[in-house]
Amino acid sequence: MTQYVKIPKERVGVIIGPKGETKKFIEDKTACQLEIDSESGKIDITCEEDPLKEFRVLETIKAIGRGFSPEKALELLDDEMLMLEIMDLSDVATTPKELQRIKGRIIGRNGRTRELAETLINVKISVYGKTVSILGHPEQNTIIRTAIRMLLDGATHGAVYKFLEKKHQELLQSQLDSVDFF
Repeated sequence: MTQYVKIPKERVGVIIGPKGETKKFIEDKTACQLEIDSESGKIDITCEEDPLKEFRVLETIKAIGRGFSPEKALELLDDEMLMLEIMDLSDVATTPKELQRIKGRIIGRNGRTRELAETLINVKISVYGKTVSILGHPEQNTIIRTAIRMLLDGATHGAVYKFLEKKHQELLQSQLDSVDFF
């Protein structure tokens, strides 16, 4: 079976990589074939044996297409609990100026908000085009989605930082609770 995904043309080169290395690495690691149309940005993914692997490769390609580096996106192939989540900002922002403002709030001054969210919740965030994308485990993605919604709804950065710190503590506590000492 063949899946296909369309990505922005300017990200096609990133998927191919220098001298085709990224494409070759994905194909070798997964035993899938990538057929890339550089003109349209359409990528066909064919994995003969494993439909699940085909889905993971599709998610990896989407992640690169949404602005993640190949190194970050390739983690999707190694960790089956890792999920890509893409939030479309175009329904919230009605003008290009509004979109820029919203993206700026998510990234924060000098990238501080995004960096703090990534560090506290242990996710990766990419703000690209009209989307914000998250790479994390389901519980982590839920937390980040909530924090982004808070920012979109006009919450102060301070309130969002406080929320993230609280969730960070809860994540640490749940990890401690799940460790069996005896």
